[in-house]
Amino acid sequence: MPAARSLTIARVFLRYRLDTLLPNRQRPLWMRILWSPLRLLPEPKLSRGARLRRALEALGPIFVKFGQLLSTRPDLLPPDVVEELNHLQDNVAPYPTDQCIARIEAALEAPIDSLFAHFDRTPLASASVAQVHGAVLPNGESVVVKVLRPGIDKVIEQDLRLLKVIARWIRRYVPDGRRLRPVEVVEDYRHTIEGELDLVREAANATELKRNFSGSPLLYVPEVHWDYTRETVMVMERIDGIPVTDLEQLRAQNTNMQLLAERGVEIFFKQVFEHNFFHADMHPGNIFVSRQHPERPQYIAIDTAIVGSLSREDQYYLARNLLAMFRRDYRMVAELHVQSGWVRADTPINTFESAIRAVCEPIFEKPLGEISFARVLISLFQTARRFDMAVQPQLVLLQKTLLNIEGLGRQLYPELDLWKTAHPFLERWMRDRIHPRTILGEIKRYGPEWLEKFPQLPQMVYSALDQSRELAPQLQAIGSALESTNRRGRSRYLRRAAAVVLAAGAAALAAPQWLAAMPPAGWAMAVAALTLALWP
Repeated sequence: MPAARSLTIARVFLRYRLDTLLPNRQRPLWMRILWSPLRLLPEPKLSRGARLRRALEALGPIFVKFGQLLSTRPDLLPPDVVEELNHLQDNVAPYPTDQCIARIEAALEAPIDSLFAHFDRTPLASASVAQVHGAVLPNGESVVVKVLRPGIDKVIEQDLRLLKVIARWIRRYVPDGRRLRPVEVVEDYRHTIEGELDLVREAANATELKRNFSGSPLLYVPEVHWDYTRETVMVMERIDGIPVTDLEQLRAQNTNMQLLAERGVEIFFKQVFEHNFFHADMHPGNIFVSRQHPERPQYIAIDTAIVGSLSREDQYYLARNLLAMFRRDYRMVAELHVQSGWVRADTPINTFESAIRAVCEPIFEKPLGEISFARVLISLFQTARRFDMAVQPQLVLLQKTLLNIEGLGRQLYPELDLWKTAHPFLERWMRDRIHPRTILGEIKRYGPEWLEKFPQLPQMVYSALDQSRELAPQLQAIGSALESTNRRGRSRYLRRAAAVVLAAGAAALAAPQWLAAMPPAGWAMAVAALTLALWP
């Protein structure tokens, strides 16, 4: 960590008395002793959330963006802190237009006048990573030009190293720090922020999202002009839409606000469960509404630098959790948390079920239209924290997106019943998952690979049997040792243990190619393990 940056951090830490954010009872003894002199310093007359927000703003844009990520974690932070972090703004002064033009010309290897018929010298927007200018292509099409800030990659790399040092410190010294997995959260943030440094990747995300919603009345994504796109410059179609938060304009054109809100929810679930590729930065600044067909409103999405996806297992467990939760099947919710690995395998199911019921029952006594879908999920995670549920970095972006979508939907239409849209969607998705058509699709996808490996099976079986003959003396010795055991229970236990050892050896020899790569010795071990496991 550079000395100058360390001094800046220390100065900001002391100025806003960030030591007081951690309650005294949660500090180890050594920390209480070390920080005791800080009590002599004056404490700012601001709330703890306001002090944290101002400290992040003082530390620069990368810390601001990290604070924005933390604002989506109300399962980890107190409500007053989350509310303050929601006010963090990623708006910075634009850098000189001449520098911007120079970067465009260097990236596209042509003078600005030959690239565009017109280029607006005044930026449309300016943020910590990039700024955007309007322009017109030689064919007369209006576009927007996004250009990365010069030197921003070095600033980000320096601050990411610093965040990782802080995360390691929290994991090691702060109580409950290991469960919060701060290093993993920072690594997830690194992946997110580095995605914003490659505009080719952002353009590819936009193209994929556009393809997923091709011809859909729900969402429109501007077209990327690939001939004008490089790692530091991206040119896209300029859209003419109404900012989603401009309720006055939306009402003036008689927009169907209920349908608009419900379509936002439908877009979220289609992206997460059908496409498994979702726009993870759907805050109001990135969402517009088309001026066409206000009675059947269509969203327009921009800024696709941050996208997310879930594993097939997480998709499945999340869908089943949500369905079980709203059916009030709390035992199923508890069991799914264990099966998914989100909580420890030795978690007492009855106790966990009781805790979930105590949290959810008061919420579900309200009409469904008054229930915050995102808040229920957050309450569930907060309850699971008491049972050592580790932070799941792969769910952070999903939770953030759900909070944005629901908050936006309620702003557009306060009576929004998110469950009315979500429930039938999830039911249909669960049915489709086991539909013969889906299974057939999987067979078509993986069938060629299976067919390629199939001719090798007879030789593999023969080799495995041959190897098993070579292992016969060892297996006979194990059998003799087991037979010499006086108690039958002990004998069975040892055989099971030997089976596990042999099976593990087979798996080790087979990994990671599984069937095709398993050597004869691996097959022999697997056959021996099965024999021992089934031995009476």
